[in-house]
Amino acid sequence: MRDRTSPRHHPHHDAPDTADRFRRLSALPPGPAREALRSELVEAWLPMADRIAGRFRDRGESLDDLRQVAALGLVKAVDRYDPDRGHAFESYAVPTVTGEIKRHFRDHLWTLHVPRRVQELRNRVRVAGQELASTSGGQRPTVADLAAQAHLSEDDVVAGLQALDSFSALSLDAELPGSEDGYSLADALGSPDAALDTVVDREAVKPRLAALPERERAILYMRFFGDMTQSRIAEQLGISQMHVSRLISRCCDRLRDEILRDEILGDDVLPEGVARSEGGPAGVLPERAGRDRAVRGTA
Repeated sequence: MRDRTSPRHHPHHDAPDTADRFRRLSALPPGPAREALRSELVEAWLPMADRIAGRFRDRGESLDDLRQVAALGLVKAVDRYDPDRGHAFESYAVPTVTGEIKRHFRDHLWTLHVPRRVQELRNRVRVAGQELASTSGGQRPTVADLAAQAHLSEDDVVAGLQALDSFSALSLDAELPGSEDGYSLADALGSPDAALDTVVDREAVKPRLAALPERERAILYMRFFGDMTQSRIAEQLGISQMHVSRLISRCCDRLRDEILRDEILGDDVLPEGVARSEGGPAGVLPERAGRDRAVRGTA
């Protein structure tokens, strides 16, 4: 009895008559003879695996790699095929090899991690779009058209359409379409703004500046906003430069300590004009040179 996969009974030229060899393979015990026959069967069916791999060309993977994946699927099919079930080997091998290639695309070629269900929706939407394109006279199908063609809900169609652009990612260095000056996607991305920390510090220090005595506020204003030297401030106020230096250091330390204490305790910022009592032992609060400079600059 001839194998149903023989060329006389099957349209594919790459389907050899191997029924007898598969029956002998299933009866052989593990050993060199079985491995040799196994290799012979794999080699005989490699043209079929190559044909299946060719169906997936031009999808982002080289044909040589696809052939290797298809050959792996063929080996699995040869090892798992049971001739006693009465089915031709090709009817078992084709879905096995095809599934191996699809699994390769799913697990190794997606740049972004997309759930398997969404990948399947993408394929159904893509096929539905191709079918509609051939009958719609070049008009782009709507979501409703795709949903009716693929027998999906419109939400599923939207998810599939979004996944169409998730198979590969655009390089940040790639030139944007329509750009004539080499403008890339990386040029359109934002970056951290160092001035934001200054804004936060300035808002945190405002009510505490308002709570300082008038003379301390005036000294800080002349020093940091009027850009006056300590000598000029001392001359204008009629006090010594050393006194001015001590007042500036004390005010800045007080503002810094109150802000840091609120950060640790989670207190709200005081409203303007409300003073906060200085409590707690000196040296308890941590030193932060960067914040100290920011508070001094804000003051």
